[in-house]
Amino acid sequence: MIAVHFPVGPLGCNCTVLGDETTGEAIVVDGGDDVPRIASVLEEHRLRPRYLVHTHAHFDHIGALGELRERVGGQGLLHPADLPLYEMLEEQGRWVGIPIARSPAPIDAELEDGLVLKSGNVELTCLHTPGHTPGSTSFVVEVEGKPRLLSGDTLFRGSVGRWDLGGTTLEDIVTSIRAKLLVYPDDTIVIPGHGPATTVGTERLANPYLL
Repeated sequence: MIAVHFPVGPLGCNCTVLGDETTGEAIVVDGGDDVPRIASVLEEHRLRPRYLVHTHAHFDHIGALGELRERVGGQGLLHPADLPLYEMLEEQGRWVGIPIARSPAPIDAELEDGLVLKSGNVELTCLHTPGHTPGSTSFVVEVEGKPRLLSGDTLFRGSVGRWDLGGTTLEDIVTSIRAKLLVYPDDTIVIPGHGPATTVGTERLANPYLL
């Protein structure tokens, strides 16, 4: 299986491309910006997306959905609890001083806890992890026989995502991490929404928000 992680956009959102080499089918996670680069990665590996999924509705994680879908295909998915936030896409840009000219593109289907998305031999399981946003969703996929977590802005190396942006609390995000992410083995690699990778064991032992 192909698993490629790379930052996109001015805020360095970690985008992930997961692909089946045999069928050429793929899933793109958090394709929020830099559409030409994402398309180039897909072309390099001869992949076509079946799904374009998003950990949450902040513009750096989902802002390019319409453009990306038009260029490479695939269905756009988001947890319904984040739809109100998604409708505020342009306003989000004003929060951080980055002009956003894109309007929210239509969502094709909803993510839900426990949903398994299949694209060729790639199986991506959705884990609803509210806290950073009400609809924040992490994903788990098996890579080389081991689970790998894509935690979005829920869990970072040595930290957790912001919980003060409306509708959530620190207790929510910590509860989600403990219930949905720390249940995996210590050697499980975690790819956060921004910054370097970590492991479940590292965060279990050293993350100050989880001690």
